[in-house]
Amino acid sequence: MKLSIILIAYNMAREIPRTLQGLARNYQHGARALEYEVLLVDNGSPQPLDPASWTHLDVPVRMIRLDNASHSPARAINVGLDEAVGEIVCLMIDGAHILTPGVFRMALASYAAFENPVVATRYFWLGPDTQNDSITQGYSKAVEDQLLRDINWPQDGYRLYEIGVPLRAGAENINWLNRMFESNCLFMKRSLFRGMGGADERFSSPGGGLINSDIFKRAADVNDVTPVQLIGEGSFHQLHGGTTTNVSAQERNARVEQFRQEYAEIRGHDRIMTEKSFHFMGHLPTEASKIHRLRR
Repeated sequence: MKLSIILIAYNMAREIPRTLQGLARNYQHGARALEYEVLLVDNGSPQPLDPASWTHLDVPVRMIRLDNASHSPARAINVGLDEAVGEIVCLMIDGAHILTPGVFRMALASYAAFENPVVATRYFWLGPDTQNDSITQGYSKAVEDQLLRDINWPQDGYRLYEIGVPLRAGAENINWLNRMFESNCLFMKRSLFRGMGGADERFSSPGGGLINSDIFKRAADVNDVTPVQLIGEGSFHQLHGGTTTNVSAQERNARVEQFRQEYAEIRGHDRIMTEKSFHFMGHLPTEASKIHRLRR
């Protein structure tokens, strides 16, 4: 098998069907002939996910339910990794993300271009602004539902750029060449991820703290790895009450500081970004995808 997607979910009954639609054979370019699997790990949701909510989708999904789960997704990631059989794994640590339709094609093309790439997909918010800010201005799940209806999603997945904005992480300007420090859609060889020991289960904070950045950095820093960032493809965050994504900016900042302290205690330093140079793979599919022309 070519590809295993490890998709972690907690309390995402509304969001998971859309996420799976974004992974479906009739949505991802080139996926009809692709041998792949989606390992959907329900990390102890109080109300278990209902497979009936995605039976209408053409997506090869297998659900794994963890009871008595940790608040951190670290163990859930490793359970998914143990079950994965694909040559390449794609980690989606936050199951509430919708992909643009060329992610599989561009990511897998990177494995033809480079011997051992780690491929990162850029993070976007659905809605008019960073969700920590937009939720204080009336952005809600109902508003988000209407935005998706307005662009007739999923008929044209690239229209997501019309209703979303990129994660800025404090940067004054943003473009496709900005160096990334995390990705919610991260591809690497299964042998690489297992050789790293998978996810470090010492990251025990709710939501995993900086475990996403930690996995990205550790993978990118392996000697023979080439870090690759996709251009023109994105991973769009749905509103779902995330640990840092859907709280006030003040709460987010306090929690991020706690996460940084946890990271420093585990790693012995606070450098969460790889120092390696990145290569880039992709295209700009629409006018709205030209994020250097950020709309206001």
